[in-house]
Amino acid sequence: MFIIRPYVDSDLEEIIALWELCDLTRPWNSPEIDIFRKAAQKDGLFLVAVKDEQLIATLMGGYDGHRGWVNYLAVHPHYQRNGVATALIQHLEKRLIALGCPKLQLLIRKENIDVQNFYEQLGYEEVDVICLGKRLIRD
Repeated sequence: MFIIRPYVDSDLEEIIALWELCDLTRPWNSPEIDIFRKAAQKDGLFLVAVKDEQLIATLMGGYDGHRGWVNYLAVHPHYQRNGVATALIQHLEKRLIALGCPKLQLLIRKENIDVQNFYEQLGYEEVDVICLGKRLIRD
């Protein structure tokens, strides 16, 4: 069995290793900076799953007052397809509902069909929007 709890500073190195193992890091995004920025929000929406004192999964949630967001959902390959990701998503959904969040969204890469199927099984559906972005700070 695993437990879900909020991120603590001592999780940093294990999280970065997990994100690298799960191919979530990109050269233009520093995982350390992303983690420091999220931790500074102190909103309790950065979650980790731990089994036998080993970090096995992460989910970085957010809420801007309009809608919630999912980022950095990662599950160690040895623990995938065992309900860990589903439990993290459901935990985040409950926290967001308690905050009055009416809608939860996420972005996935187009080629990641397995992840798209996972979210569809949880009731998420594709939204007809265009995602635009602008880099404000060069990390």
